[in-house]
Amino acid sequence: MSMVSPIHLKVNGQPRSDEVEPRLLLVYYLREVLNLTGTHVGCDTSSCGACVVLVDGKAVKSCTMLAVQADGSEITTIEGLANGSELHPIQEGFKEQHGLQCGFCTPGMIMTALQLLERNPDPNEAEIREALDGNYCRCTGYHNVVKAIQYAAKKMKKEVFHD
Repeated sequence: MSMVSPIHLKVNGQPRSDEVEPRLLLVYYLREVLNLTGTHVGCDTSSCGACVVLVDGKAVKSCTMLAVQADGSEITTIEGLANGSELHPIQEGFKEQHGLQCGFCTPGMIMTALQLLERNPDPNEAEIREALDGNYCRCTGYHNVVKAIQYAAKKMKKEVFHD
């Protein structure tokens, strides 16, 4: 007999209610129950950061959190950033500044960068690199990732002033 627990949360602005096994990790809830596969499983040891999502605005490695622990929370995944076909400035920055190569680490990098820019809208290079400390990329030297986040910071500041 399988034991299940009810959870109620918001994912990318949409209310969700599901029954899950208490041991189900948040990353697998997002990927397998909600079919939000932009959140990647990279290392299974919480080292790589490919699974980062925002939980109540805080960047969290979703492979370290049980879905039942997210009960009552608001979750934002990479799929929740774009506005239809219009990319979020961070997504646009990664595209325009060539901040990705294979793309596997990109969703986690973007979600980590989003939290950084919400806390610090004008980070310097050292602050960006420190914020990305828990996100690993095997393809790049992070130079273009830093440029992508700087691009997004500038664009987000312009959007705030024009609203």
